[in-house]
Amino acid sequence: MSKKLNVKLLAEICEVAGAPGHEQRVRKIIQREIKSLVDEIKIDNMGNIVAIKKGKKNKKVMIAAHMDEIGFIVTHIDDKGFIYFHTLGGFDPKTLTAQRVIIHGKEDVVGVMGSKPIHLMNVADRAKVPTIKDYFIDTGRSKKELDKIISVGDTITREREMIEMGDCLNCKSLDNRVSVFILIEMLREMKKKPPYDVYAVFTVQEEIGIRGANVSSMDINPDFGFGLDTTIAWDTPGSTKQEQVSALGDGACIKVMDSSTVCDYRMVAYMKEVAKKNKIKTQLEILPAGGTDTSGIQRMNPGGSIAGAVSIPTRHIHQVIEMVHKKDVRAGIDLLKSSVENLDTYNWSFK
Repeated sequence: MSKKLNVKLLAEICEVAGAPGHEQRVRKIIQREIKSLVDEIKIDNMGNIVAIKKGKKNKKVMIAAHMDEIGFIVTHIDDKGFIYFHTLGGFDPKTLTAQRVIIHGKEDVVGVMGSKPIHLMNVADRAKVPTIKDYFIDTGRSKKELDKIISVGDTITREREMIEMGDCLNCKSLDNRVSVFILIEMLREMKKKPPYDVYAVFTVQEEIGIRGANVSSMDINPDFGFGLDTTIAWDTPGSTKQEQVSALGDGACIKVMDSSTVCDYRMVAYMKEVAKKNKIKTQLEILPAGGTDTSGIQRMNPGGSIAGAVSIPTRHIHQVIEMVHKKDVRAGIDLLKSSVENLDTYNWSFK
């Protein structure tokens, strides 16, 4: 019988703020959770957490899960106290109307994404696809009051708590806090000494260009690597089987490729073999657009690494809320753990 997920911990990790380059609140939770699970913890100049669990043999395995979430940054406060912003990562603007956000200044301030009322829109306005520039943030406060606590450069994140919906979990920032959770839980469940040194890296700034993973990969120079991230699950009305990428409840994904990575065919074959042997439900992922830390692990080091990825199917990705299936999260932990623990049993020669 599969182990029960610690939904309380996952909720804490998801609900906390951590826009790209401002992951400090997430970092504190991770440090608290892993301090007794690894042999060494380092934080590099960019803020990546590098947690090392010593193995039996002298090879390195890098596993990356990014801490940051898509967000915004304050660019201007007008004379009436309305806040304007720039994106940090990719948003679907049409999902932002009337959504609550939190501005992280000297104190946290709740605001609402405002736009032109539909009653005042003409035919052309209504037909137009909204853009980020159509929005402002209304805090209900005056400019004089806001100037004391909010300034240009403060970050903004979504305001959403986790709820359970059937067998699914619904929250902001499941991209990629669900992978942060998976990496923590894998370290917790890894009781045996791994075959090779494990570098569990909780990375920064993935949403704006895979920046943290690139730096860590150059520093670690891994022999093997696993990216951990979410992937699109368009298993909803309007899609076809060939378009959906993945489906909730059908297991964790073994990545074949995305727009930034073609995973090593040996690693894909190995992960499929591990899943079959351990009866872990999986599906194969080919993501036509979007990249993950996997690309940094694979190529940002001398000679490259043998890299693959575990992805978690996610509905409503890069929107105000996202959704995953509990069984897929559990499968992700199991697949990652089994893959790391058996790396020394596979023939990695080109064939």
